[in-house]
Amino acid sequence: MIGKVTGRMDYRNADHVLIDTGGVGYIVYCSERTLAMMPLPGGMVSLYTEMVVRQDFMQLYGFPTLAEREWHRLLTSVQGVGAKAALAILGTLGTDGTGRAITLGDVGAIKAAPGIGPKIAQRVANELKDKAPAIMALGASGAQTAVADDDVVIEPVKPKVVAAKPAAADGSAAAQADALSALVNLGYGAGDAASAVAEASGGDPEADSSDLIRAALRLLAPKG
Repeated sequence: MIGKVTGRMDYRNADHVLIDTGGVGYIVYCSERTLAMMPLPGGMVSLYTEMVVRQDFMQLYGFPTLAEREWHRLLTSVQGVGAKAALAILGTLGTDGTGRAITLGDVGAIKAAPGIGPKIAQRVANELKDKAPAIMALGASGAQTAVADDDVVIEPVKPKVVAAKPAAADGSAAAQADALSALVNLGYGAGDAASAVAEASGGDPEADSSDLIRAALRLLAPKG
């Protein structure tokens, strides 16, 4: 199993890159968002990878963060969602957007991804709603970027390559994870808590964990 590929980018195509790891080139399929972050040919790149093996082919899929790889794995667990369809959803919505769409049952957002019809979008929302909180709870650890050895890192938000330094946690993901954990500790079900946090985060993407907890508690309060 190949879990990470680091090397110099030989070329970038419409849906994949070729990464030279010192004489061996790996073709790695990526979402549009990830491809937009890539350096020019010759630049260093590092991606977490997932190997998909079928009877007639074997392909690598690449992700800048562990959370994106985990979302991809979860999406492909749904019948009818292949590896490239999962990339399309992640490329359209991003990790935070995917989490919000699933936990809120936003079928419209999911079917906005190329090649995703309404039936598949509904299936994704229905089957993954209770599984999404586990990935949302990854927080800072899930936002950790794959780092190219002593050279550059892939920045998960801005489409550029920057000088190597310890990868910063995605503040939004960390805040959502903290809020989700707090609500579950208060006795709320993981699914209900994740939906409330996702809705609160959508209303204020810059909110910290305390703000998200307060907003989510208001959403979870009995109505009437």
